[in-house]
Amino acid sequence: MTSFHSNTGKEVRDDLYYYTNQIVNIIMIGDPTTSNWVLVDTGMPKCGDEILSLAYDRFGVGHEPSAIILTHGHFDHVGNVVHLLEHWDVPVFAHTLELSYLTGSKDYPEPDSSVEGGLLAKISSMYPHESIDIGEKLLPLPPDGTIPFLHEWKWIPTPGHSPGQIALFRERDRSLISGDAFITVRQDSFYKVLIQETEVNGPPRYLTTDWKRAYDSIVRLRELDPQLVIPGHGQMLEGIKLTTGLDNLINNFDELAKPDHGRFI
Repeated sequence: MTSFHSNTGKEVRDDLYYYTNQIVNIIMIGDPTTSNWVLVDTGMPKCGDEILSLAYDRFGVGHEPSAIILTHGHFDHVGNVVHLLEHWDVPVFAHTLELSYLTGSKDYPEPDSSVEGGLLAKISSMYPHESIDIGEKLLPLPPDGTIPFLHEWKWIPTPGHSPGQIALFRERDRSLISGDAFITVRQDSFYKVLIQETEVNGPPRYLTTDWKRAYDSIVRLRELDPQLVIPGHGQMLEGIKLTTGLDNLINNFDELAKPDHGRFI
């Protein structure tokens, strides 16, 4: 699985950079002139050396991040965290409701290949759903919404796609890292993922287990009035295209996002 945007990155703010690793985005927060930075999510499995090379190109060899923040623990967001921790002695932060999936104590439900959707939904039974164990480095995010090492940012609970999924928001410039709460590509469609056709869409269908909470999470993020989003999947979006896209998604959620049938419907 990959897209035409794979192995490409974009700086959307002086201290905000994202990189498309096959079909998922990783985000680097921090001014590269200071070498103080934080990594958000770690991409698809078996790409650890690629992420290390990317980090050193941007921040300099030997400048490891202050921390890794995980929006949630699905395989395409934690795919290289074990490999990275073999090179970086840094803490990893996640929501308390995700910790069991990151300490080897509980697996996610199997992806729902019966769900309404395109080719990538139909083959989703192939996707890993087993937990990983990074317990020695893992810490819960502070309950007050602050994020260690990112004093301008706060974390927002966005359950639905997974129990403890979070988004990250900076009020100063209304920048949002949405994880998979909403994305900007139809993730179950192979063609749309391949060309990265931009459209505000709900979370990936085959791994979303609570559609009521998924809807509520999108409404919560819209109330923040974001002006720029870096999603977990798809390309960044900003301005009127983002706000009108979110409004359309909320107003037509059942038609645009929620599948007609599936194990979690």
